[in-house]
Amino acid sequence: MKWSFKLGRFLGIDVFVHFTFFIVLAIVGIAHWLPQGSLVEAFEGMVFFALLFLCVLLHEYGHALMARRFGVGTRDITLLPIGGVARLERIPEKPSQELLVALAGPAVNVVIALGLAAWLTLAQAWEPVSALGIAEGGIIERLLAVNIGLVLFNLLPAFPMDGGRVLRAILAMKMDYARATSIAATVGKGMAIVFAMAGLIYNPMLILIAVFVWSGAGQEASMAQVRSVVAGACAREAMVTRFHTVHASATLQDLAALMLSGAQHDYPVMKRERIIGMLAHADILDAMRHRPMDTTAGEIMREDFATVDEGELLDDILQRERDDPSLALAVMNHGMLTGLLTNENIHEYIVIREATAASGHHDVWRRGVRVIRVQESA
Repeated sequence: MKWSFKLGRFLGIDVFVHFTFFIVLAIVGIAHWLPQGSLVEAFEGMVFFALLFLCVLLHEYGHALMARRFGVGTRDITLLPIGGVARLERIPEKPSQELLVALAGPAVNVVIALGLAAWLTLAQAWEPVSALGIAEGGIIERLLAVNIGLVLFNLLPAFPMDGGRVLRAILAMKMDYARATSIAATVGKGMAIVFAMAGLIYNPMLILIAVFVWSGAGQEASMAQVRSVVAGACAREAMVTRFHTVHASATLQDLAALMLSGAQHDYPVMKRERIIGMLAHADILDAMRHRPMDTTAGEIMREDFATVDEGELLDDILQRERDDPSLALAVMNHGMLTGLLTNENIHEYIVIREATAASGHHDVWRRGVRVIRVQESA
């Protein structure tokens, strides 16, 4: 996520914090300092805020570690002023697994709350409820109240929050995944409207949460629909099979002529029938602006390009994290380049698959492989 800073790597998962977190932390410190001008109060307020987000971080680790039990990795965890986000590599395959992953986060907060309650009981340090407030009362009791609040709030059926994912998982046990997601997303958008209205009256932070829930619900529903359409399809079915490749010695002059002759944007760079790099459209244009026209493809190509196997499922490819989503994927078969996957042709394939499914024709006509290469420059 942009504007995030890495805190470290714990239990094999990178943890980031968004820069706005530090702004809110400073605001909390100032809010505690203003009433009495006490630096001690300001420090205690910031400590409480930091401990609160430690609980949020542990909540996200609950999701991540439960997902790991089902073979699902976590790309990273990011702390935001409105909470935390654990980005799983994919949704668990079975609804029962997603249910457990969704419940694991709130379960961590339950354990923390029980531990804090036990500590207060053993230490006989309970304070009257009337003494508690956002900035008043003992830190332990306030943390206890916050963790109870996190459990109750996260279990609201506001997809894509935990409660919404619980709802989706339960629905998916009775119906197809796309339909279950659509229903959960609709409920989530309804909850977002409630949050927004409550935010106008009580707390503006609820408006930010409403925006997050509304946009997240829409994205999840759209992605679930796409997954339903491409279910069972592999890269071989959607890849572009007619494309140009270039030799590493091809110059910018050669590339200019090639680009003007067609609509292809990214070009595989070949050497002895093997792909050794990928030329990105943006990199070619940038080189034309700042480099001599005899610059070769080998000098500007990307050697860390992404590849997929012909038989890899499109569903898995779409969920994969990519450094540059705009760069074409090289489709391989036994080490040989056989096609390209771009965002444009994947979208076209989805439209075609939807249309053929609606008309009852499930076989998509495929063209034969025809690879056109630019000859090596003299």
